[in-house]
Amino acid sequence: MSCWGGYVFVLNMVALHAMTLVVLGRFTKKLYLSYSLFYMIGTLLAMQVPVVGLTPLKSLEQLGAAVIFLGFQVLMFCEVHIKKQQMSRANAMMYRAKVGFLALCVCITCIVFFTPSGFFGPISSRVRALFVKHTKTGNPLVDSVAEHQPARANAYFQYLQTYCFLSPIGFLVSLMYFGDVPSFSIVYGITAYFFSHKMMRLILLMAPVASILGGIAIGRFVAWSVDQFQEKNEDSTVCNEVISIKNDEPKGKKKKKKQAIEMEEKDELQNTVAADVKLLKKLIAVILMAVTYIVLDRFYYKSWKIALPLSNPSIIQVGRDKEGRIVKIDDYREAYWWLRDNTPQDSRILAWWDYGYQLTSIANRTSLADGNTWNHEHIALLARILTGHADKAYDITRHLADYVLVWSGGGGDDVAKSPHLARIANSVYRGMCTDPVCSNFGIVMGQDGRRSPSKQMKESLVYNLVMNQFGDVEVNEDHFQEVFMSRYGKVRIYRVVNPDLESKAWVSNPANRKCDVPGSWFCPGQYPPALAPYLEEATTFVQREHFSNKDKDKEYQKAYFEGLESMRKRKQNREHSQAEL
Repeated sequence: MSCWGGYVFVLNMVALHAMTLVVLGRFTKKLYLSYSLFYMIGTLLAMQVPVVGLTPLKSLEQLGAAVIFLGFQVLMFCEVHIKKQQMSRANAMMYRAKVGFLALCVCITCIVFFTPSGFFGPISSRVRALFVKHTKTGNPLVDSVAEHQPARANAYFQYLQTYCFLSPIGFLVSLMYFGDVPSFSIVYGITAYFFSHKMMRLILLMAPVASILGGIAIGRFVAWSVDQFQEKNEDSTVCNEVISIKNDEPKGKKKKKKQAIEMEEKDELQNTVAADVKLLKKLIAVILMAVTYIVLDRFYYKSWKIALPLSNPSIIQVGRDKEGRIVKIDDYREAYWWLRDNTPQDSRILAWWDYGYQLTSIANRTSLADGNTWNHEHIALLARILTGHADKAYDITRHLADYVLVWSGGGGDDVAKSPHLARIANSVYRGMCTDPVCSNFGIVMGQDGRRSPSKQMKESLVYNLVMNQFGDVEVNEDHFQEVFMSRYGKVRIYRVVNPDLESKAWVSNPANRKCDVPGSWFCPGQYPPALAPYLEEATTFVQREHFSNKDKDKEYQKAYFEGLESMRKRKQNREHSQAEL
């Protein structure tokens, strides 16, 4: 789909390669037809999907490919006209410049006309995060995802292993044998490395091009090594040097004999050196083949070894009990199976978006959010429920959900994530925190030197649900009743007491859904009318990159960045102090 990040990368990668060939003077009719057909067919098919629509023509992330497509049409028009008129090289260059300038003026006019109307969408924060330092995108939702961290140097070796060394060799070989095909590997390699370096999850982009470049290097090694053992039929010819003498006087027999002896000695020395070089090359070829085999065999072993943990379900963990025995922690699937077997099919589950796909696929129940987090305001509403005061959160929850699921048990549970949730909530519901980074929500250092939750965190719904029955924490059973706790305490499920059935019926009524066209499957739902007072408190989140921004939220964004920088410095000082101790 045209709105999927993987498609956007492929589209722009092909467009970038096509533009590179044009810049290098390698524009041909074959290139024109290849790219034009690729863009037209792919875009037209993508636009048939209702959720995509005109996105390829409105999204800045895809407009680059559209601009190159239009540029190709202009360039082809010029080439046809130049060939028809049989212009000279100078006149052809002048003609291209004139037509290009006219096309540029038309393009600028269209941009000036459509931009104020908001026709063009902004660059998403996910894409913007690739060009700025992590945690400084201005979007707390994007900044909260761990996979958006910059890639560590050892991460490349962890996943690519031997190809970390083979790929650069293949890259150099591609430069030596440069052409239309090798140029794609070069452009792809540079682009993939840049993006993978900026974001941990994008090391995945390096895998195909690393395999290609590594294969090129291995192919050259093997071809050269095999070539050293192939017998070459070389005609040995005796070169008789004719020495012209200025006076054309015949040389004496002794001089000719001496010359012949010198030539024989010289040929014998050359043959000896050639034989030694040939033997040395064969020795190097044998060593190279042996090293290649050992390296590839080790890579094969490593690939299977890393495939095991990557293939295993991420929601099943392995641990050890107090006696040191290995145990399988299957709490998450147990919780999802419990929902599947013990709740009505029309049950709605409130949980953080991280678990949405698992709830839908394993529990077969409706999740209020999943990994498709494009609706920032909706995610912020869920964050407001979870990080808001427990009693106030219930007033909203009963209109949206029948059950609430939280991850508990320490580690990366929902309490650990909750400071990020608070920032996301505050980006839309500005009264949630005292500042954009929610410094008043989290674990704070008490006067006795002990770390404990802040007052706002302790009052939040997520903290009460996760820590229920631990210490003095107790959930109000008139609002939430615990119905399931997994074996090792990793997941807890609560039933919402007295959910609003009127709101549930209103939401499930097809008449209250907005379809893009009549009869379409793409029909986003709406919030029930009972939530109107809460939704009126929302401030639409405007990305910094949006053309219609016009300095909206400038002070908020400034305070957000300053708060992040302050947090970073405090963390560095704390780590420095601990190191000194």
